[in-house]
Parts: sequence; structure tokens; C-alpha cells
Amino acid sequence: MLKPASLHAALTAALPELARDPERMTMVIKTGSIINTGTKALSWEYSYTLSLILLDWSGHADAIIAPLLLWARRNQPELFDNTERRANALRFNVDFLSTTTVDIALEIDLTEAVLARPRDGTPGALNLIHKPEPPGPLDILQSERWEFFIRDEKVAQWDYDPR
Repeated sequence: MLKPASLHAALTAALPELARDPERMTMVIKTGSIINTGTKALSWEYSYTLSLILLDWSGHADAIIAPLLLWARRNQPELFDNTERRANALRFNVDFLSTTTVDIALEIDLTEAVLARPRDGTPGALNLIHKPEPPGPLDILQSERWEFFIRDEKVAQWDYDPR
């Protein structure tokens, strides 16, 4: 599974607080399944709920959500394309630790397709390829830079290069 590491890297790069102290973000997969069609192909899909927990967060929640949404639009676009899935695409819980800090737990349903393809010249060997998500209908495949501000204070940034 590649998406948890990708999301961790994206949020760490986007949020200065996490860049300074990446241990304040933890991830866990509590439930998941492996879906295989039962055909001759060994290809499968991981389907799981990723729990992302930010500990002792003193910033605004919007600073987390904006880069998370940008990441999800690139890496799990059907969450937003499907009206029924959109309503529960991202879920959260907040534990208030003090008047200035919280623990924020976010859940996102993710899938990853893995293609098993015969390896040329090696009988019985397979290349396992994580299939990239297709671009959404409104995506423009170009580099982007986003900056996020709350009350004139820069709280996060997002740098994306589709290459």
C-alpha cells in the first residue's frame, strides 16, 4: 500500500508544524479488505480505511483539510465524483486537550489497484504494478503551488508536480 506514505509526505510538506515535528502525525489502518475477481489474473485491489491522527494540534483545522482535500482529489478522485461517497468521504473526531490544543483524528476510505503482469522472459514471474489513479475530469496535469491563509497568516502550502 502506497497511499498512506504519499499522504504522510504531502501533509508533512504542506504543514510547517508537522515538518518541524513529524512524530505528531500517526496513521493506522483499522479495517481493510483485498478484492480479487477470481479470474486467472492475480491482480487485486486493496480497500481500506486510513485513520490519520494529528496530536497536540494548535493550528486551525482548515490548515489540515485544504491540503488533505488536494491530495485526495489527485489520489482518490472518485470520493468526490460520486455523490453518495462524497457525503462520507472524510470523517473526523476531535479530542479537546486544552483551550489551545486538540488531537484530530481523520478517516478516509482509500483503494489501491495492484496489477499482476507476466514478467517477460521469466516463466512464473510477475511484475506487481500499483495502478495510478486516472486524472479527474477537471484535472489539469501541470505543476501547481497553493498557499493557504487564515486571517492573513500562512498556515500551509501545497506543491504538486504530476511528473
